[in-house]
Amino acid sequence: MRRKYRVGYRRKKSIWPTFLLLLLLLGVGGYFVGTSPRFERIKPRIIAPKIVYAGQKEPLKVTLEDNQALGQYQAFFSDGTRNIIAASGRFDMPMTKTEIIIPFPSQMEETEGHWKLTIIVKDKSLWNYIGENVTVKTVDVVADTKPPVVTIVAKSETMARGGSALIVFAAEDANLDETYVLSGGIKFRAIPYRKKGYFATLLAWPFQKKRIDIFVVATDIAHNKTSKKVTFPKVRRAYKVSKIVVSDRFLDGKIVEVASQDPVASKVKGRLRRFRAVNETMRIGNEKHIHALAHKLTSKEINHWKVHPFYPLKGAKLVADFGDERHYFYKDKNREISRSYHVGYDFASTRHAPIVSSNRGIVVSASKNGIYGNMPMIDHGFGLYTLYGHCSKVLVEAGEEVEAGQMIARTGTTGLALGDHLHFGVLVQGVEVWPMDWMKGNWIKKNIDKVFKKANKAIGQ
Repeated sequence: MRRKYRVGYRRKKSIWPTFLLLLLLLGVGGYFVGTSPRFERIKPRIIAPKIVYAGQKEPLKVTLEDNQALGQYQAFFSDGTRNIIAASGRFDMPMTKTEIIIPFPSQMEETEGHWKLTIIVKDKSLWNYIGENVTVKTVDVVADTKPPVVTIVAKSETMARGGSALIVFAAEDANLDETYVLSGGIKFRAIPYRKKGYFATLLAWPFQKKRIDIFVVATDIAHNKTSKKVTFPKVRRAYKVSKIVVSDRFLDGKIVEVASQDPVASKVKGRLRRFRAVNETMRIGNEKHIHALAHKLTSKEINHWKVHPFYPLKGAKLVADFGDERHYFYKDKNREISRSYHVGYDFASTRHAPIVSSNRGIVVSASKNGIYGNMPMIDHGFGLYTLYGHCSKVLVEAGEEVEAGQMIARTGTTGLALGDHLHFGVLVQGVEVWPMDWMKGNWIKKNIDKVFKKANKAIGQ
């Protein structure tokens, strides 16, 4: 039977396919937006301290980071009444990490005190059309453009080339950071002394330098710095120059023995090359080890420091001086093969004579040290160290506390020593000094004890 239809009737089309297609497109679009790096939603990072002490010499360095690409930034200072733009910029090239420089405004010189630094950074994500990827960080800023005030309270009477001296000084600053003394370009750290704001430094004049300038230096957290020159009546002490001819017996005997104990020198072939390896390369390494041990300051604060004259070897004869510039020749004095400095005193007594520590201290080393042989080394506090080389036997251990007058070792021929003797060295914060100063009670009284006494009177304690 044929079905009849009305004239003008049309069958309705379903909207579901269109709706499903639209949902599919929206899903794909959403997935693209959600996963595409161009629409990422991770905010940039600002790496900066929570508080900054601001001077005029050092601008602030801030690190900006983003997982994809940094866009632009702005930084401004505020004192509560005004905003001062200090830095701004835009990154045209793709960049995920950079360091920006934010100079402190000149207006800070007018008003010492607290400011706020606001840093705003955006990335290049397209997500910011519906929610910006922007990070804001606020930093507390203490405006400080005044350098510390340094006053010399007391100092040693004189200072000799290769010698030692003591300085007591005051450094005043609300944000004080570091205090030290520069002597010939070498930094000698200061120790707090007795009362807040007062410091003491034991320093040295390196004997290799004929002339030096000395400055007491104080810095604050804002990088403001004061350098106050200190003058002494200087003693320009001269040092010996020696010419030494080495023999085949010495080269084939002692030098071979010492070189065999060193992994580098032991591989060097040839008499003269082996000698240079011991006298120069090995010596430098051994002295670096000594300097590192003696560079440490064990005292964080001192109220009193007393040292007695050093007499390490009873009835001894001085056989080699400090600061001797030694030139070595082979067969005749027209063929120089090496040179070195002697940085201690050599004392000779009887064979295996007892060595004593004249002052209390802590043993920082009691082992072999190349050309120095068996070498106990003692920290007497305040940056003063003594060492005892070529010992046949060491009677103390590292970390042990020794008392004044205690026997610590016996003389010998270990290391680069031909005859039984003691190599006695004195160092101030890692710098070798003339031992005789520290062996004279009168010098210690005038240049150490008297300085502390004067300082104590000025401090009022």
